[in-house]
Amino acid sequence: MSAEARDDTAPRAADRSTGVIHREYLWVSAWIWLLALGIAAVLSAEIHMGSPQVPAWLPYPFLLGLAAFAIFRMGRTTIAVVDGPDGRELQVGDARLPTRFIARAAVVPPTAKSAAMGRQLDPAAYVLHRPWVRPMVVAVLDDPDDPTPYWIFSTRRPEAVIEALGLSTVDQDPPTSLGR
Repeated sequence: MSAEARDDTAPRAADRSTGVIHREYLWVSAWIWLLALGIAAVLSAEIHMGSPQVPAWLPYPFLLGLAAFAIFRMGRTTIAVVDGPDGRELQVGDARLPTRFIARAAVVPPTAKSAAMGRQLDPAAYVLHRPWVRPMVVAVLDDPDDPTPYWIFSTRRPEAVIEALGLSTVDQDPPTSLGR
């Protein structure tokens, strides 16, 4: 695999074969891997010491493998903007949204993340939050048939996502009322 294929955060030019304009993976940070594997190792040692009837080697591969699988699954989230047969589309995890329904978008800086995910969060909003990714994007929808007022999701490159959506970035903080 080439280094270019592994660069998951770099924006990509439109790929004619797949229609990908922007793609990034929200991989889990290395320190979370170390923490999870360390906790699994300590738990394995506790089981080893506390249960003499269990073979000494058994808890280590089981719990370390379980921790690695859980962390890998948590970090497989993809944020993408693609050109599809029905036009440009925002893909956040498993959810899909045609960009024609996005009225505006703004970057939620790490300093405003707590307010956006707390008091100001509309219960009907679509949320994809990954705590190890600090910035977020809020995309306000303009679809009368959809009860979801906006999407708010984590991304490491919020300006690149908004640019790929064909919207201009807003230089100010997001509005206090994120809904319609």
